[in-house]
Amino acid sequence: MIDFEPTEEQALMVTAVSQLASKLRERIRQTERDHGLPAELRLAAFEMGLGGGVAVPESHGGAGLGLVTAVLLDETLAVGDPAAPFALGGPGALAGALHELGTPAQASEWLGKLSSADRCGAVAWSEPRAHATRAGFCTTATRSGDDWVLSGVKAFVLNADRADAFVVFAQVDEAAGWAGIGAFIVERAATGLTVGERKVTLGLDAVGAFDLKLDGVKVGPAARLAGGEDFCRSALRFFVKEALKVSARAVGLSQAAFDASLEYVTNRRAFGKPIGHFQAVAFTLADRAMDLEAARHMVRRSASLWDAAATGAASERDALLASAQAVSMSLEGAMRAGDDAVQLHGGAGFMRDYPVEKYMRDAKQLGLCSMTKEQADQLGAAVALGVALDPAVVLPTPDLQAVFT
Repeated sequence: MIDFEPTEEQALMVTAVSQLASKLRERIRQTERDHGLPAELRLAAFEMGLGGGVAVPESHGGAGLGLVTAVLLDETLAVGDPAAPFALGGPGALAGALHELGTPAQASEWLGKLSSADRCGAVAWSEPRAHATRAGFCTTATRSGDDWVLSGVKAFVLNADRADAFVVFAQVDEAAGWAGIGAFIVERAATGLTVGERKVTLGLDAVGAFDLKLDGVKVGPAARLAGGEDFCRSALRFFVKEALKVSARAVGLSQAAFDASLEYVTNRRAFGKPIGHFQAVAFTLADRAMDLEAARHMVRRSASLWDAAATGAASERDALLASAQAVSMSLEGAMRAGDDAVQLHGGAGFMRDYPVEKYMRDAKQLGLCSMTKEQADQLGAAVALGVALDPAVVLPTPDLQAVFT
């Protein structure tokens, strides 16, 4: 019998994170105004081991708790504030990039350097525009002796203002298109690296998005992340696993929106009874409850397949297919949850006296973080049909401008 219920250890961790999520929910509007998490809550999250590295194996400097634990904790934290998992200290998505693309020595070194509440990492993938004449990135990495020189502009880099190190993706071989991309570790203090102004975003206000300009940034040969035998395949694993974490946050948002809606329609009365007793309202809630449970189990099943694949107990193909389906379902479900929460609140729904308008905005922005629903559908179709995984189809290309933390 398949069982996705948390283990005793995971349940204890979820309980602790739930308490932190409750504090976040109480201060959700303050966080929105301040454009960041309160320092004491960020510290509390760090002391719980949140902020990246949960799923990274111990051999790479991580906690080695597996992807299932990571998605459980992200979902729980997102119930308090969907932006919170993006805005914590620690390595963030950089940890996953180092695990999949780097060596154990590279991962251990950098995760060690970022192991404090006031330090964090970031991933620079997207660009402000697509290349006009060829596939691949506009940002390039060219040889200079044994070193590499990076030039270009990366866009939508979350936490770039606080990051001490970045994993920067760039074009290494221009003629090879998407098959010619590479990744490099770049320190914040590198000469020629500039962080732009914070963007004004639709939602997820606790975390900032920034451009990153690289003007002839020179890095040594040890800064390149080789990606094992197949760089694009390793990059795909990284993106899919990060997308699952974002999907878990979407599930947390759906839960928060559902809870707020249930409370409102239970207390709001019309014609002598709660409005939740009217069929149209009740059916809407029932549909969102089905979305929520389906997405939750799909995300957990996908994470369990990745954990099993790491030991050879499941295939990467099964994990990719399940993940694509989970990402698509959870992102679409979160958008419906936020939209219907506003609708069920009526005129109160678009007033900031209630949190549901924020959930709707956050859900829309979550749909552009990591892998989009359309990219997940492309991936799922390719895996199901046995089609070769073309990087231009299954990786988030610059013209889609996905956001990473």
